[in-house]
Amino acid sequence: MKQSQMLVPTLKEIPADAEIKSHQLLVRAGYIRQIASGIYTYLPLGRRVLRKVEDIVREEMDKAGAHEMLMSALQPAELWEESGRWYTYGSELMRLNDRHDREFALGATHEEVATALVRDAVKSYKRLPMTVYQIQNKFRDEKRPRFGLLRGREFLMKDAYSFNESQESLDKSYELMFEAYSNVFTRCGLDFRAVIADSGQMGGKDTHEFMVLSDVGEDVIAYSDTSDYAANIEMAPVVTKYETSSESPKDLEKVETPDKKTMQEVADYLDHELAKGLKSIMFKVDEQFVMVVTRGDHEVNDVKLKNLYDARIVELATEEDTRQLLGTGFGSLGPIHVPEEVEVVADFAVEKLVNVSCGANEEGCHFTNVSPGRDFTVKEYADLRFIEEGDPSPDGKGIIKFARGIEVGHVFKLGQFYAEKMGASFLDDQGKSQTMTMGSYGIGVSRTLAAIVEQYNDDRGITWPKNLAPYQVHLLSLNPKKEEQKELADELYEQLLDAGVEVLYDDRKERAGVKFADSDLFGIPLRVTVGKRADEKVVEVKERQTGDQDELKADTVIDYVKNWYK
Repeated sequence: MKQSQMLVPTLKEIPADAEIKSHQLLVRAGYIRQIASGIYTYLPLGRRVLRKVEDIVREEMDKAGAHEMLMSALQPAELWEESGRWYTYGSELMRLNDRHDREFALGATHEEVATALVRDAVKSYKRLPMTVYQIQNKFRDEKRPRFGLLRGREFLMKDAYSFNESQESLDKSYELMFEAYSNVFTRCGLDFRAVIADSGQMGGKDTHEFMVLSDVGEDVIAYSDTSDYAANIEMAPVVTKYETSSESPKDLEKVETPDKKTMQEVADYLDHELAKGLKSIMFKVDEQFVMVVTRGDHEVNDVKLKNLYDARIVELATEEDTRQLLGTGFGSLGPIHVPEEVEVVADFAVEKLVNVSCGANEEGCHFTNVSPGRDFTVKEYADLRFIEEGDPSPDGKGIIKFARGIEVGHVFKLGQFYAEKMGASFLDDQGKSQTMTMGSYGIGVSRTLAAIVEQYNDDRGITWPKNLAPYQVHLLSLNPKKEEQKELADELYEQLLDAGVEVLYDDRKERAGVKFADSDLFGIPLRVTVGKRADEKVVEVKERQTGDQDELKADTVIDYVKNWYK
């Protein structure tokens, strides 16, 4: 392809709204352009890379026995109502009405559509297991789109769905998809981890996220420093063994704490460490108000709370709610004298405490010398806090450390969550009706592209892996006005094409400095430059990642390129 005929608008300056490397470089190098917040057009270079990622995904999915199809992005509300998610998915689901006032959603995911299709088409165990997939644009109404392709409102995704006759069959499908995902991200050259995760709005229980390690990742990975254990911080269980305090309980006392609302302010005012205070936070768990109590130096993990109650929705109670129920607002909440309609649950660490402080449910007042069990009743003690660096690893090997990651893939064991709600059943070998068991598997194709750029770049631009670059060779004619340079460059261009080499030919009438800067931005692995030695049939070849360069006779370039790409 001749560059003079291609839409590749490069930029010298970093776009003002681009906070991270992948966003900056993909825009500056002319791979993508934003048309609205969180919505991007893939320009020719970007589309070529995207297609190469898609090809890897397709090859691995096909190898795992999945079959590609294409489902409608526009989905009727009735399907989502069958699963119950029309009411629970939240504000990220893009909803719309047609001219007849019928409700639809733009597909954020396709569990309902896939289940309905298979439910209506597959009636016998002889057709199971079956896995289908598609690569399609998805839509989510992100409150704050950011980081370019990493958090957008429209994005390209591969989603797959397995339909199985038993849990054992699902386990096998899950393992196949897990292996396929590992192969995809390995072939993309990524440094990644598969981590234990939460299923969120998807339903089901067992699930893993595939995380690309990156300082700009929005997720925190908790991993062992001596084993292969890794989990999303939301899902990592705390296995710390707490010792019962040896202090003798003192008499409960109410003290004034004027204008002291945060845990740190109260601890400083009462002259004790954070761990000697109780943090009390009110949640609305489905329709039940729940007060969660943790040690003052710990953070409440709302995902663990959701799983404890097997709830659909967990959200913080409003300050108005707390005032109606407890007579006070945030900053003075505590578990003593809580009304019956509020359930109190506490983290395991709380059970061992003696003589601590907590809010008195009265503005500007706290209790001191509080002892759980004596001064308030806890419905249930559970693991309700976030794991911290330095905690023991849940697998019993080493201690926990943190890293940040970009989620690029997610695999779920849905079980019978959707099949039961939507009536997806089959006849077994005894002629009895059985409910299908399902899995769901997603790869963020466009997110993967961005994650690759986050790991493959330098101060001059992108440094694509060999198999993902938009072209294999960037051919530069430094001064096409000089006949010997133009002739040699044209000749090499035709020879490379004939040899099946993907080549981008910079035939523009631009200064050499502009061409070199753009070439570095593009990140094409090999650059062949036709310059001042064209009359000797000598060109320069340079590797983008290493910077290694050499001068070659023009008639050896084809063999050099083919050998380099072996």
